[in-house]
Amino acid sequence: MGNCFTDLEGGKQAVGAAQLRPTAASTSNNNNGGHNDAVEFFYRSRGLDPLFTPIELSLSASDLIDRDFTSKSDPMAVVYAKKIDGKLEELGRTEVVLNSLHPKWIEKVTVAFQFEIVQPLVFHVYDVDSKYHNIPVKTLKLKDQDFLGEATCVLSEDPFLKISRIVESGDPVPICKTKVVNNNLNPTWKPLCMSMNQFGSKDNPLIIECFDFNNSGNHVLIGKLQKSVADLEKLHKERSGANLTLPSSHYDYEKVLKGQLFVDQFCQKEQYSFLDYISSGFELNFMVAVDFTASNGNPRNPDSLHYIDPSGRLNSYQRAIMEVGEVIQFYDSDKRFPAWGFGGKTSDGSLSHCFNLNGSASGYEVEGVEGIMAAYASALRNVALAGPTLFGQVINTAAQITSQSLSYTSNKYFVLLIITDGVLTDLQETKDALVRASDLPLSILIVGVGGADFSQMEVLDADGGKRLESSTGRVATHDIVQFVPMQGVHSGQISVVQALLEELPRQFLTYMRSRDIKPLSPHVPQTSA
Repeated sequence: MGNCFTDLEGGKQAVGAAQLRPTAASTSNNNNGGHNDAVEFFYRSRGLDPLFTPIELSLSASDLIDRDFTSKSDPMAVVYAKKIDGKLEELGRTEVVLNSLHPKWIEKVTVAFQFEIVQPLVFHVYDVDSKYHNIPVKTLKLKDQDFLGEATCVLSEDPFLKISRIVESGDPVPICKTKVVNNNLNPTWKPLCMSMNQFGSKDNPLIIECFDFNNSGNHVLIGKLQKSVADLEKLHKERSGANLTLPSSHYDYEKVLKGQLFVDQFCQKEQYSFLDYISSGFELNFMVAVDFTASNGNPRNPDSLHYIDPSGRLNSYQRAIMEVGEVIQFYDSDKRFPAWGFGGKTSDGSLSHCFNLNGSASGYEVEGVEGIMAAYASALRNVALAGPTLFGQVINTAAQITSQSLSYTSNKYFVLLIITDGVLTDLQETKDALVRASDLPLSILIVGVGGADFSQMEVLDADGGKRLESSTGRVATHDIVQFVPMQGVHSGQISVVQALLEELPRQFLTYMRSRDIKPLSPHVPQTSA
């Protein structure tokens, strides 16, 4: 192997390298820690499969220390397994990359991966003196080389479960999966909720597969088992585990692994749908708030977002009110809707961030969607656009009305529509208001009109899974916001009302289920486990 040079990216050179793509035999011989033919033969001769998987490690480094005076370091990496007693067992070495502080080694190091144990790995990097460049790397004495540093990691997995139902054809059809638990060989996944529509019956066989997550999408099967919902319930009651298995590529059987699946919780209960609640008498109470800040432009000018076209063509605010209001009004028995404006100067000259859209000093409700449209047009004639854009007061007012309703009824759920063109000035105050409101039967729909940067609104809409946090560190009970930019929606194939209301049933059900609120009248619900 002496005087073995290979071309690398950027014209760099390497010495002491083996083949570019080592075979299984050469890898095991070179690296001392991977696949072993003798061990494998021992298992195979007895009709068994070894409980390990050989994997190849590709190594690289960056920003290494420069130990050479006239050139850069000539690094080599050494991989060790750290044993229980703390001692290091060498698994393999890379070639030497000449004159590089950012090496990408070609030589792979093979490691026998065992699912059942945690395997700490230690990586040492050395600067190999030029006088040793003609010597095979396996024979180098490491004490004669300059030590550049070390790194450690645990050879573990990022496991997740996928559950599939076996259909009449015998094929598995995926019905749900867990989230990935990173770097954990003893994962605990959050509870899964499966409806009877998904799994068919408690005795229907399910395939439960455990995968190691891979960013490339080529997830590796760790093990699997077949159990029905009834079997899972039995595991929970008996506090016992079920062994995972892996199919054998050489024999007509599955090898049984040490890894087991346990059912920590099992709960079977009635699961009501959104229509179950609505048909039993639950109502959606509609509220609306309109942005009257100066960034909308002078309502008298045709390029203003508030311009009311004499021909009857609706502006963005009118379209949002009509499209959302016409749907929600059918779920509200009295069709009396609170309507406010914010960011404008009212007739007395005072700036207000929550004024009654109808101009009344006492009553904020209007009759039907037509009443909202009429109050909006009237406000444009009597309110001067000002600013800044603040949501906090409007959200707090809506939350107060919602909270008061809880004292006399539990069959009302409130929906606040906020239509705005601008960037929030009170982002943290808005977050605080939303976190407080997340305890209430309230959803907030936000429509962005115009071409402003609405990235702040995306933060309020916790679709990414990260719930809002208040200035005091309190986290929202659940997501109650849905944001839709009007411009983006109208350029696609979905209407504003579809985009806005697609999350509303889920938010409604999250609130009802978290408080164990049931529909008002008897009916036949869906059952889930």
